Parts: sequence; structure tokens; C-alpha cells
Amino acid sequence: MDLLILGGTRFLGRHLVEAALERGHTVTLFNRGKSNPGLFSEVETIRGDREADLSLLRGRSWDAVIDTCGYVPRAVRASAGLLSGAVDHYTFVSSISVYPDAIATGADEEAPVRELDDPTVEEITGETYGGLKALCERAAEEEMGGRVLNVRPGLISGPHDPTDRFTYWPRRISAGGEVLVPDHPGRRVQFIDVRDLASWIVEMAVERRTRTYNATGPDYELTMGRLLEECEAVSGTDAELVWVSEDFLEENGVEPFTELPLWVPREDAALQAIDCGRAIAAGLTFRPLSETIRDVLDWDRARAADEEPAAGLGPERERELLRAWHGATL
Repeated sequence: MDLLILGGTRFLGRHLVEAALERGHTVTLFNRGKSNPGLFSEVETIRGDREADLSLLRGRSWDAVIDTCGYVPRAVRASAGLLSGAVDHYTFVSSISVYPDAIATGADEEAPVRELDDPTVEEITGETYGGLKALCERAAEEEMGGRVLNVRPGLISGPHDPTDRFTYWPRRISAGGEVLVPDHPGRRVQFIDVRDLASWIVEMAVERRTRTYNATGPDYELTMGRLLEECEAVSGTDAELVWVSEDFLEENGVEPFTELPLWVPREDAALQAIDCGRAIAAGLTFRPLSETIRDVLDWDRARAADEEPAAGLGPERERELLRAWHGATL
């Protein structure tokens, strides 16, 4: 397969390139060259900004394109429109954030998506991100009707994750001591290893699969308690888990998913219980949880010691919260 990837050098993009190359596919990248510009020196790279330089793609053809960096519908429409006669298949990487916070537990791809009050807005915020992704999906389909695969991942984990939203937990548990953890051990959580997601997307593109697929995991009901137990087992530490009530977290202004990754308030908990049966039936598989944790720890330990984590409670903030919690429960 001759594959064009829009992006291709950050997190999911780099793993898509690796998955495609491992399978013997030919890859062309189109990106600005700002993130890891020398990462794939053996791969043809067309330098350009999709906002201004799409014309650089004219006169070329590929079997398929994977769009990893579409965030506003105008840009996705322009890309899909220009490529509609140059590719047979278009994969758009969307997000489960297209669903409203009040989604029903176990919702599938037929659930309603967010609607923006102003569909022309292009400022990407926590309030607009999901609605914009939903509009991007529509834009791609309108330009390439019947040839679009929409993939809606949840939290993506694995080596080279710039968000640190999963990495926080293996790193924090491996450090030992008292660890502030949210709510209760039975809280459900979902995430997908970036390598599993990338391999599946490439295969779906090869097979020219279309429709919309939720793509988070795993394929069993994973709880926060089990995740942290696996982190302890892999790291070989004996951390003391301090389960802190959701009311306390909210009263103390703890930011869901940023200060305390994988925690969302109870009214949004269904976003951690999305039905991914369609993707699993289409071949999506998941590596063992312990493998993801081990590889994330190995990658994280190899990073620069002075690199500030992008998510999670800082040590002093965690200590302050633990002191307050112990004081409140005496």
C-alpha cells in the first residue's frame, strides 16, 4: 500500500509510520517539520502547513491517507476535498470526546454527538474540542462520501506520549509511598495502547474499511484498582494507596484528567465505559496491561531527568491534599 500520513512524527503518528513500515508499506509524510523532524529520514516527507500548503500534494496519488492532525472542519474539508481524487480511502482520527458528558453508559457509535452553538468557531478549548472533531468527521464524509473511516480513540497510552495522562500512574506508583488515588477501586477506566491502535488503523486502511468506530479498550472491564495493582506488580514497589472521595477532590479543586489522570467526575463516568464492540469485531486487539505499563516505565525512565511531566499531581500538591484528607478523616 502507498500511504500518505498527515502528521506522522508525534505519538500516534510516529507509531502509525512504524506499523506501516513494518508491514512493508510505502509511506509519505506531509507535515510542518516542527516535531521530531529527523525521525524518519528514510521516508519521503513533504514539508508544508495544511492551512496554506495543500497545493504541494497536487499531482500525486496514494492508495490511502491517514489524517492524524485534523482539529477544525475547514482544514479537514480542504484536505479531504483536495485528496478526493488522489486517494481511494481516508482515515480520520477523531475522539470519543465527540460524545457529550452526559452520554449513557455503554453507548456505541450511534449515540448523539456534541453540537456547537457556533459551528464556525475555530478556537480549540475543552468546551469546543469534541464538537469540532464531530464537525471534522462530517466534513471528511461530505468530501469523500463512502470512503471514510472515522476512528474515535479514548485515552491513548504508550511510549512517547506527550500528554503523560497514562504515564503518571506507572511513574507515581513506582516511586512508592502514599499515593493519592481517586474515589474507589471499582471505578471503571478505559485506554488503548498506541501500538495496538496504530496497527489496527493501518490494517483497516489496507482493507478499505469505512464507518465510524469507537477505539478504546481493553476488551474487558478494567477498574482503577486493577490498573494500580498491575502498576505495583510491574514496578516491584509496594505503594500505599489512599483512596480519596470524589467530594473531597471536587472541594479541593483537583482537575479531572489533568491533575489526576483517568479520573472524571461521577456525572461523566460513562465516558470511561464506551462500547467498542464494533472495532473489536473488526479486528482490534489489545496487548496485556502489564506490557503497556512496563514499556511506558522503561520509556519514561529514559527521558531527561529535568523534563517536567505534562499531567498529574506535583509532589507538594499531592502531599498537601493527603494532609488535608487525613485531617478530615480523623
